[in-house]
Amino acid sequence: MQLGLINSAWAQTGLETGWGIRKTKEIGFDCIDIFTDPLDIDQKERKLIKSECDQVDLPIRSICCVATGLIDFNPSVQQFHIDRCKSFLELVSEYEADNLLLVLGEYIWNQEVIPPEEQWQLAVESCMELAHTADELGVRIALELEPFPLSLLNSVDRMVSFVDEVDHPAVGANIDISHMLLAGEEPAKLRKLKDKAIHVHISDCDGKKHGDLPPGHGVVDFIPYLEEIRGLEIDGAISIELEYSPEPDKIEEWVREAYEATDRLMQQVGLRTEKS
Repeated sequence: MQLGLINSAWAQTGLETGWGIRKTKEIGFDCIDIFTDPLDIDQKERKLIKSECDQVDLPIRSICCVATGLIDFNPSVQQFHIDRCKSFLELVSEYEADNLLLVLGEYIWNQEVIPPEEQWQLAVESCMELAHTADELGVRIALELEPFPLSLLNSVDRMVSFVDEVDHPAVGANIDISHMLLAGEEPAKLRKLKDKAIHVHISDCDGKKHGDLPPGHGVVDFIPYLEEIRGLEIDGAISIELEYSPEPDKIEEWVREAYEATDRLMQQVGLRTEKS
């Protein structure tokens, strides 16, 4: 598998997007995931991202999208988010990327007002519609497992059920290793995602709350998870997801440390035999 980085790691530098792309390549990453919004960026920035990646030969693997409004009970809000996600899918295609990393929402009002089954069905129907658009564009959707109590997709079993209900080859699962730990999911549970998982996130955490730390800064035992991921034979990337460094002026060292630690882990289990 390739080793990538979500470019949001560079957000706190204050430097322009192209700098982060070039630095990602310089450090040794095989590919990059882009955190942006096609409704927020102008045409200059939109073109710059792709041209900078092409110039340094850094393929874009995934584009991240949080679309909690897909399960909003207001039809107008749902439709806005469906249209917004379609704009993201068009950007995935334009960037010659593989997938849209899609984060669904959480049940509202503690599941006490609107039946949770209705919100689940809204999500399924929205993803069915988005799947057809993705298929037409030749791209895929990777759904994120979020480890929070009211998240729709907060366990492997729920992810499997959801992907099966959508029942479209353009829709699969993203594996986030720290989210697996926080959700209390043992590595062996990943076997249920055989032929469903299409993308992977890696980061560390303290075992109690969401962290997105470099491997080695938390409590995650990565090897058992990575061994299970190897068994899934995913033709894709493992992308490092980092939150802000506690020392913003040392963000480059933060990213380099995460790269080196992840590279060692991947090589140890045979997921990356050579550095770029």
